[in-house]
Amino acid sequence: MSHPAPAAPAVFATPFGDFDLTRYPEDPRDQLRAWDAADGYALRRLAGEPGPEGVDVPAVDLGGEVVVVGDRWGALTTALAAHRPTLVTDSFLTVEATRANVARNGSPSGVRVVTTQDPVPARIDVLIVRVPKSLALLEDQLHRLAPSVHDDTVIVGTGMVTEIHTSTLDLFSRILGPTRTTLAEKKARLILTTPDPGLARPENPWPHSYALPRDVGVVSGHTVVNNAGVFCAERLDIGTRFFLGHLPGPAGQPTRVVDLGCGNGVVGTAVALADPSASVTFVDESYQAVASAEATFRMNVPDGEAEFVVGDALEGFPPGTADVVLNNPPFHSHQATTDAVAWRMFTGARRALRAGGELWVVGNRHLGYHTKLKRIFGNCEVVASDRKFVVLRAAKAARRA
Repeated sequence: MSHPAPAAPAVFATPFGDFDLTRYPEDPRDQLRAWDAADGYALRRLAGEPGPEGVDVPAVDLGGEVVVVGDRWGALTTALAAHRPTLVTDSFLTVEATRANVARNGSPSGVRVVTTQDPVPARIDVLIVRVPKSLALLEDQLHRLAPSVHDDTVIVGTGMVTEIHTSTLDLFSRILGPTRTTLAEKKARLILTTPDPGLARPENPWPHSYALPRDVGVVSGHTVVNNAGVFCAERLDIGTRFFLGHLPGPAGQPTRVVDLGCGNGVVGTAVALADPSASVTFVDESYQAVASAEATFRMNVPDGEAEFVVGDALEGFPPGTADVVLNNPPFHSHQATTDAVAWRMFTGARRALRAGGELWVVGNRHLGYHTKLKRIFGNCEVVASDRKFVVLRAAKAARRA
């Protein structure tokens, strides 16, 4: 199957220069920009440009350790690349987008990338936080960053007005120090925090564990581990609950099963418990999710063997080697509602499956995944359905291998 041509970069004009940026993976059909007004607002503040208050502010000294947290597609990191920032991210897509955008713009190669599973810099002089969708992820990140903040650290948070709530500001205040917001500009707002290293902070509540209900098959009563930001980290979501009741049974022979978009790994763990001969690979683009899946698996299948992969869909997975792919696809990517993620997951699954291998998908009925699966596989069968969800099965035909 041919890959689409790269998308044409779009220009992000900032006080630090103009930058050609694209999202990842590059797709000419993707009309969404790789930045938004919140990115631009933060950069103008750092450069000392007056905001909507009309008050002159000094440019921020970027000569120390600059840390960017939660950049979506590398817009902030690329614009500040000359200052050798460290990017902290939970997203494989962000890592790849940032590396591509920095290289495309001929920026200095001093950008450092660490994930939410890595140690943060020991000292932070300038902290720029792009507010994530998940309040839990923000809480966990601020707790991990707080010990590196000192009295003179400049802290600037940024997000669209729909992303910044009283609870958001409360986290900055309780974990880092006194916090206020700016007036809105182009529907974006800044969060300005005065660091208080001596603040008596509450303990970080993450990761979080809970016991599964008693009516979800082989994993009933088992404990799952959730890092902050993982989908439905507080309880079992109803879509996964429905999926657990309709998973394929043991094949009677060793099989290679992929839990694609694994989240906390409960689906793949259920497979391993039901069929100890199965080899399970857990895949997600979130570092927090893959770490959660590994913790869940190790807790419940201590003697089992599995593989844990952070990546985009099944890009790079050995083609024609999987027997079954299990998938509960998301319908958003970094705040944008889109079917592009599901499409990449389905096409990647077809490449990864052997002839006769099957993709099993659970999703909301209204998303119409059956139409996509028929286009990609040439077939699609309804395994189970209720008023809200549907479980679908598509097989890779030998003649299409």
